[in-house]
Amino acid sequence: MNHSIIEKNGTLLLVLSLIVVSIGGIVEIAPTFYLENTIEKVKGMRPYSPLELMGANIYKREGCNLCHSQMIRPFRDEVERYGHYSLAAESMYDHPFVWGSKRTGPDLARVGGRYSDEWHREHLKDPQSVVPSSVMPGYKHLMRPLSVPNIASHLKANVVVGVPYTDEQIEKSAEDLVAQANPDADGAEDVLARYPKAQVRDFDGDPKTLTEMDALIAYLQMLGTLVDFSTYDAKANFR
Repeated sequence: MNHSIIEKNGTLLLVLSLIVVSIGGIVEIAPTFYLENTIEKVKGMRPYSPLELMGANIYKREGCNLCHSQMIRPFRDEVERYGHYSLAAESMYDHPFVWGSKRTGPDLARVGGRYSDEWHREHLKDPQSVVPSSVMPGYKHLMRPLSVPNIASHLKANVVVGVPYTDEQIEKSAEDLVAQANPDADGAEDVLARYPKAQVRDFDGDPKTLTEMDALIAYLQMLGTLVDFSTYDAKANFR
């Protein structure tokens, strides 16, 4: 084809460019209208437990995502430092997601289980006591009681945006919220049945009071623990 004809005719070049761009746009956008789900299904992923959900809310409220990302990119240096690269499925129940765009502190996508509850408590109360070079402010106020007006309504609101909480999980949400932070409470075992891999224990060191610290640490200790990457097969899980 004689390209000089197109290059010398501005109108023709514009029309052909619009056609090419339109075709590319249709190819990328059209499939999203008939695909049931654009996120791969990964074994192990589940909705947050009520306590973890409250912890996620506190994490966002305090702006933790402004200095800590939750997105490990598929680059060698990131994978070697933080662990397996992040999967879209790991954020599918976040509303909004907290991938983050800046790392003043380390990425937290795989922070679950890396530190003890005591370490998290001290780090949140007085960051410099455990990381002298930290510029993070203290969050001693998180030791205040956790205020939850109606956790069942919160779960119902999440159902509206696509989080698959069951009727049983919604009905038992208030009980599960308390039981997860008190292993001696009635219903602690039921929390594990409804939320596999949930960690049931006193997180803030004060078993008498359910605090915001309990919720935030429960959330942090869960991050990156739901998917077993030792058996994860990207090709088998891709849909």
